[in-house]
Amino acid sequence: MWTEAVAALPGTAVFQPPASQSSLTRCATILGHPLPVDLAALLRETNGIEGEYGDGLIWSAEQIASENQSLREDAELASLYMPFDPLLFFADAGNGDLFALLPRIDRPDVFVWNHEDDSRTWVAPSLAKYLDWWLTGQIKL
Repeated sequence: MWTEAVAALPGTAVFQPPASQSSLTRCATILGHPLPVDLAALLRETNGIEGEYGDGLIWSAEQIASENQSLREDAELASLYMPFDPLLFFADAGNGDLFALLPRIDRPDVFVWNHEDDSRTWVAPSLAKYLDWWLTGQIKL
């Protein structure tokens, strides 16, 4: 379902092999909470999607775990920014900004975190719309 939907959108999308259940379980363990249902389903079809310039439209389960763990545990970042714990980063915009979900409140909306001013701005009502709007240029940063 996910790969077909993304492949039908304009732009370049390079799909990775599916994530294993053990990699999804390891990711959730490192994060300390389950992955949102839609994100887990997408990763079961493709363990990451790269855009035209190699940007991470969707990171792999391993990168999701690694990036979130690094951001949450970095003491220097903690002194500069609001806490990252409520956010689940899953993609980058290619300019330092990161896309995130809010899994702990079971909200499907996608937000972008601006690395320059620490703002967290709504950009899409769901993961599917994020992919659609990002690939069609409707999300402007």
